[in-house]
Amino acid sequence: MLTERLCCRAVTAADAPRLFAIYGDPATNQFNPAGPCPDIDRARTLLHRWLTHWQQHGFGMWAIAQRDDAENVLGFGGISIADYDGVSVNNLGYRFATLAWGKGLATEFAIAAVRYGFMEIGLATISAKVRPAHLASQKVLLNSGLRYVFTLQDVDSGPPSLCYQLSRAEWQTANR
Repeated sequence: MLTERLCCRAVTAADAPRLFAIYGDPATNQFNPAGPCPDIDRARTLLHRWLTHWQQHGFGMWAIAQRDDAENVLGFGGISIADYDGVSVNNLGYRFATLAWGKGLATEFAIAAVRYGFMEIGLATISAKVRPAHLASQKVLLNSGLRYVFTLQDVDSGPPSLCYQLSRAEWQTANR
């Protein structure tokens, strides 16, 4: 998937070191109740789960880079099937290295991923969840067309996550 500034490709096993660098960084996990990825083996396990999702569903998480520097992965994101308290949803997720923050790249990615989900995959609905204090990510979701719909008590020792959603019909109406 390409955007004006980004190129996104399916993840590969070779992405493990970069995945660990981004997911292991405490700064990128400021709002993640689970905290940073503790080691490269955990990153490989996560990557294996993403690769399996691609094999089973034909879509999933991408490695994200700038088009003019495609070898330098700045983040990971995509749409994957997730469980929200027993309900299966098409979950939009993303995480960028700190050097990519504040440039509009997450919004550019999310807008393109939503379009891809509706136009290429044919999804009926796309969802996302975000921690209440993560205002920047909430802004990304709103700018991508998603709207807050409910809270989800998915963390035992913290406030509930905010769940956002967008239907294909809503997206089509907004993008005529």
